[in-house]
This record gives sequence, C-alpha cells and structure tokens, in this order.
Amino acid sequence: MAELQEVQITEEKPLLPGQTPEVAKTHSVETPYGSVTFTVYGTPKPKRPAILTYHDVGLNYKTCFQPLFQFGDMQEIIQNFVRVHVDAPGMEEGAPVFPVGYQYPSLDQLADTIPCILQYLNFSTIIGVGVGAGAYILSRYALTGLTSSIAEMILGHLFSQEELSGNSELIQKYRNIITHAPNLENIELYWNSYNNRRDLNFERGGDITLKCPVMLVVGDQAPHEDAVVECNSKLDPTQTSFLKMADSGGQPQLTQPGKLTEAFKYFLQGMGYMASSCMTRLSRSRTASLTSAASIDGNRSRSRTLSQSSESGTLSSGPPGHTMEVSC
Repeated sequence: MAELQEVQITEEKPLLPGQTPEVAKTHSVETPYGSVTFTVYGTPKPKRPAILTYHDVGLNYKTCFQPLFQFGDMQEIIQNFVRVHVDAPGMEEGAPVFPVGYQYPSLDQLADTIPCILQYLNFSTIIGVGVGAGAYILSRYALTGLTSSIAEMILGHLFSQEELSGNSELIQKYRNIITHAPNLENIELYWNSYNNRRDLNFERGGDITLKCPVMLVVGDQAPHEDAVVECNSKLDPTQTSFLKMADSGGQPQLTQPGKLTEAFKYFLQGMGYMASSCMTRLSRSRTASLTSAASIDGNRSRSRTLSQSSESGTLSSGPPGHTMEVSC
C-alpha cells in the first residue's frame, strides 16, 4: 500500500464565531482497482470510530457533503470525530480524464477499496455516511466488511494498538502474512469459532479449576492483559506461575523469545525437570526477579525473592507452591 500524495489544504468557508479553520490532509492510495483519493479532517480520537463519507453520482465529497458539515449544529459532532471523505476514482477535483477503454470499477469493487483506506489510516471502525451510490457502496462494505477486514481484526487481536501504530517490521510482516493468506476463508471460520467460545468459568477454590501446574504469560502491552490477570486470579495459586513480560506486546514468543525461553526453563525446573539447566539470559538481566503474589482471599503467600549471581549464570528452582509474578 503506497502513498502517492499528501497535501494540506485549509478549507475556505465562512467561520462561525470562535471557530478556527480546519486543516485537511488529502491522500491517495493504490488499491486492487486503481488509485483512490480521500481527505481527512481532524485527528483520531481514542476509542472512537471515524466518520467516513461516500458521495453520489455526479458529485464529489465537497459538493455532496460540504453544506452538511459546515452547518452550525454539526460543529459539535465534527469536533468529536475524525472525518474521512472518500472520492470515487476520477471524481476528485482536478482528476484527469480516464483513457479510452478504461474499465471503471463496479460498486462492489469500490466497496472493496474501503479496507485499503482503513488499513492505510490504521482505523478499525467507522461510522458510514453515504448518499445514493455512496450509500450502496457503504452498505456493500458493511455486508462484506468482516471478510474484507478480517486481517485487521485478527491483527488487533494479536497485537496492541501501540504496536500496530508503530507499524514495525514485525507488524508489517504479519499483516502481509494474514492479508495475503491463501486460506483466508478458513482463517475466518477459525476466527468465528474463537468469537463464539464459551467462558471457562474458572473459580478459585471451586470445582472448576486447573489441577496441573500452569504458567500464564502476557506482555505488558498486550491487548488482553486484563483478561490474563483476571484468569490468574481465578486459578489455584499453589499451581500457577504468572509472568508479565516487559517491553513485550501481544505476542511475547515473537518479541521476547529469549526471555520467554528462560522463563519456560524455570517453570520446567519447578516441575522437577532440567535442574542443571543454565539461565544465562535472565542471569544477565538486572531486573530478573521472582516475587510471590498475594492470594485472592487476602491470605498472603510466603513472600520471597530469588536472585541469581551473574557469575554463576544459574537460577535455582523453588517449589511450585506459590503464584509467581516474574518481571523480566
């Protein structure tokens, strides 16, 4: 997805008392059906969707929507939402005439360009405002949006918003893997099964709980950190180790494989395996520590801190009889 242009335009319109002119940023992105131009007003608001408009035949975003969004009572709304105005291909101001024989995209194909726009902007949800043909395009997108944006939904499940906004090489790699997966339809079925899952109904001290040793791992920037913390609170503290990985997002096995390997070795040692294994990576970490967490009923477990010598390179294994929180 390559950006072709980005220009800033100060909208020329009568201003209301106390109103400052909006700065518009116009972008063009390549899609499977050609270049699409759209204009963004405002800045994204946390946990709020963007308002996305699509105009009717014979109009562009300005001639179709400008009177509405300049209306006085509308100002309270637009101050609270970022706006994305999409121009159909060749309908933007100053657009060149298409060559003879050019095959214009169908309305269904135009609907399929919307995920390209949202991916470029890193937006996951929108409020659609369409007129005529634009309303059809947005309706078609809403009908097929799950399939079209399945990659972004899964990425939002795998990685935190901070990671996605950073758009690191890792994010780009996995976005490409998922977006171009030949079995995307199968992935969607798996995704649907996940979303229809039942609650495990764990209850600390109850009949439904895990009886075996458990190691829970979550990154400190993971999108589901709270859910893992809640799960830990419902498990048997004498059988559970809880590890929160620093500088790690939703996939610590990808971002911190070294630290996770060492923590896994320690977990195995607590089960009586690999007693002589060296913990070289954690032994070099100044923050490697193991502290017991309080039990949910307020009876605090015997608190202890295990430290290791950087010269020995080993970490002694203790009994798995306490819920442990590892910060490393």
